[in-house]
Amino acid sequence: MKAFPSRFHTPVLVLGTGIAGLTTALTLARRGARVVVLTKAKQPDDCNTAWAQGGIIYFGKKDSPRSLVKDILRAGAGLCQPEAVEYLARRGPEVVKDILLDTVGVAFSRTTRGELDFTREGAHSVARIVHSADATGRAIETALLASLASEKHVTLFTEATAIDLITARHHSRDVAQRYALQDPCLGAYVLDGDGKVHTVLADFTVLATGGVGRLFLHTTNTRHAIGGGLAMAERAGAATMNLEYVQFHPTTLYQPDAEGFLISEALRGEGAVLVNRAGEPFMRRYAPGLKDLAPRDIVTRAIVEEMTSRGEPCVYLDLAHHYRVHEGQSIKERFPTIAATCQTFGIDIATEPIPVVPAAHYHCGGVLVDLEGRTTARRLYAVGEVSCTGVHGANRLASTSLLEGLVWGEAAGQSIARGLKREGGNPANVLRAIPDWTSPGDAQNDDPALFQQDWATIRNTMWNYVGIVRTTARLARAVADLRDLEKRILRFYQVTRISKEIVDLFHGVRTAHLIATAAFKNPESRGCHYRKS
Repeated sequence: MKAFPSRFHTPVLVLGTGIAGLTTALTLARRGARVVVLTKAKQPDDCNTAWAQGGIIYFGKKDSPRSLVKDILRAGAGLCQPEAVEYLARRGPEVVKDILLDTVGVAFSRTTRGELDFTREGAHSVARIVHSADATGRAIETALLASLASEKHVTLFTEATAIDLITARHHSRDVAQRYALQDPCLGAYVLDGDGKVHTVLADFTVLATGGVGRLFLHTTNTRHAIGGGLAMAERAGAATMNLEYVQFHPTTLYQPDAEGFLISEALRGEGAVLVNRAGEPFMRRYAPGLKDLAPRDIVTRAIVEEMTSRGEPCVYLDLAHHYRVHEGQSIKERFPTIAATCQTFGIDIATEPIPVVPAAHYHCGGVLVDLEGRTTARRLYAVGEVSCTGVHGANRLASTSLLEGLVWGEAAGQSIARGLKREGGNPANVLRAIPDWTSPGDAQNDDPALFQQDWATIRNTMWNYVGIVRTTARLARAVADLRDLEKRILRFYQVTRISKEIVDLFHGVRTAHLIATAAFKNPESRGCHYRKS
């Protein structure tokens, strides 16, 4: 890897290495633009994309864009942006073919006849999802990274944590520039693995930093999903939207050391049935029509109700006795990753039900963007889970997230390429007026016990008060507690030597407070924002 200069300029800066960020970078590189891609992880594939199991929407038999639009709108509970949904449905299959199939060659599963193998998931009216066994995200991530490695216009830096977005209004030494009505984003201050802060100036900046799952006690997300991009964008003045809509996945493995291991919705697509400890299928009582293939918010609340009313710590997902044989494959051939992981806990998914519980999974809201990924802040884009395109509304339809990241990643790349050609880069005098980072404090009091306690407070508060079932009293307590904690962490931040741990904590508490506040202000139950009182 190339040396990381202390101060440098790049036409495009992409923060994040999931499907959205990599697609943006690849699209730009194919058009001759120079791109710097940063990830806070030690390995670029340590991201939520690589953990995605089920699949990505393509175009099934007897399918149509209109059918997909209808399914997305139904799942979104009346809060979707229709134009964005129609754009995804129309453009999605074209981008899957162009980028994933023809350009990077993702190894999707095939039928015995050599055709793409389509499966169905909850709330989909037809089988339209392509997959790579039960490790689709890993296959996509691997293929995109391999393709990007050969692009001479792309430079990738790991262990690079963005501290703050650079804007003229917040950082410029030129007073006149602070008065611009449309404050431009000029890059980011970035902390490397050795504790040094770099000034990365950019003509266009792309947030592809992922979701917020790690703000909750139980989650399917990687440890990096703490809402850093959302916190930075909000602080820079970009508009946010639908922050209260946090989707909880109905089924994660119920084992103390499983770390929120996802049990894909594709199992229910292949016939699996949710049962209680007595072996009784219960979804027909909560969703008589769709039953186990009901939208995720309905299934999640049904599981919680079943657990609460019966005083049980989990429910069970029974694939063993309901599997519809798929392309002649056995259960372990169809779901090798899930089977292998469950086996490490002594669970044979081919003969016995899997103990499952819900966990925080996906953020339907985020930084507000248009059909090109542009935010309300000039020269700042957001793609993937950090963004709010309006596609997901109040509740995400299964397997739309990878597709959204792909489609908007390509759209953002094309838009930025046009912008570079039309507008050029930021003026040299604007960039010269940006100072290098000055640490707010130098005290070496970053005690690990303090960080652990603060994170425990954030995660327990979000899980207990801003979780699956919300009440006015719980949300009011969450807002007050997180506000006080944020004040204490800010004071701590202002006197302590900069580190990745304190940056993550600072971003995490800010995003948690934003989500709790949005949930408190919205009294209407809709989708995955469920207000009991």
